[in-house]
Amino acid sequence: MARIDALFKYLKDNGGSDLHLAAGLPPHIRRHGSVVKVDGWDVLTHESLGAMLQEIATEGQWAHYQKNLDLDFAYALPGVGRFRANYLNQERGCGAVFRIIPEKIRSLEDLGAPQALYTFPELEQGLVLVTGPTGSGKSTTLAAVIDRINTKQAKHIITIEDPVEFVHQNKGCTLSQREVGADTKSFAVALRAAIRQDPGVILVGEMRDMETIALAITAAEMGVLVFGTLHTNNAAKTIDRLIDAFPTDQQQQVRTMLSESLAGVVSQLLLRTPDGKGRVAVHEILMKTPGLPNIIREGNTPMINSIIQSGKAMGMQAMDDALFALATEGRIDKEDAFHKANNKGRFEPLVAGAH
Repeated sequence: MARIDALFKYLKDNGGSDLHLAAGLPPHIRRHGSVVKVDGWDVLTHESLGAMLQEIATEGQWAHYQKNLDLDFAYALPGVGRFRANYLNQERGCGAVFRIIPEKIRSLEDLGAPQALYTFPELEQGLVLVTGPTGSGKSTTLAAVIDRINTKQAKHIITIEDPVEFVHQNKGCTLSQREVGADTKSFAVALRAAIRQDPGVILVGEMRDMETIALAITAAEMGVLVFGTLHTNNAAKTIDRLIDAFPTDQQQQVRTMLSESLAGVVSQLLLRTPDGKGRVAVHEILMKTPGLPNIIREGNTPMINSIIQSGKAMGMQAMDDALFALATEGRIDKEDAFHKANNKGRFEPLVAGAH
């Protein structure tokens, strides 16, 4: 048993989401949004931590880390879980952060997902983007969506990830899960190939560059249901980010393509419960309406909020409305909701009442 495995077990047993290791500090875990020290561990040295990290990496992975001072991979510990690993170098020496990936894929029902999220697995084609900051639960939401398709349909699902996080078993669907670096050279290379692999659904772990974005939009136009992630925090910014990835002379063409292929945007935040013992996902949801393509084509993204407001009956919701509702119901911390809100004035009476 690797020495670091005891820390992974501690992380799981104590309800943590991330394990933080850095030379010059004792181990810490993130639990319900706060970083706390691991009981019973002393300060790690560069040498002791390096030995722990080397023990769970392959020779090739360790050589990559030694050369590049960064490494991403997934590590599985039977009976405990899978972990997304990131090795790094920092001023006191080596360091690493591990994110726990639950062994059991939670369903949309388990997550208490808004009803609108159930419509996306039913789509035949189009581009659906799940966005939000790091650690906001995008992977968990997408795993639930993919699992629903896998349970209820019969399609070829291709996932392109860096690294593979949730491992899906074949149910009704055939799954091909590909890891960038291990199974393919890049997101773009894998995506170009995926279009020729009779896909029904493609999951693109990260839409990092212009080529990947262009290929995802093209695949959606060709009749594939494509899911992707971005680190944006609302629907309007998501559309702007996609367009801005392209040179100015190509942006109008991309707007036209995106206006036809975009099927929805789900922006997600993860906020603390009032007792600090859990976290709740909060969503902004944009769905395709007859008026949306025109707004995208004209570059009139400030109008996106009007689309969301007028689509409430379909299940659309703005982030501020979702935050306000959950804070009023006492399901999320009112201060946190205030800090995440766009219209702070609306939330001031809530926060004042909390003191």
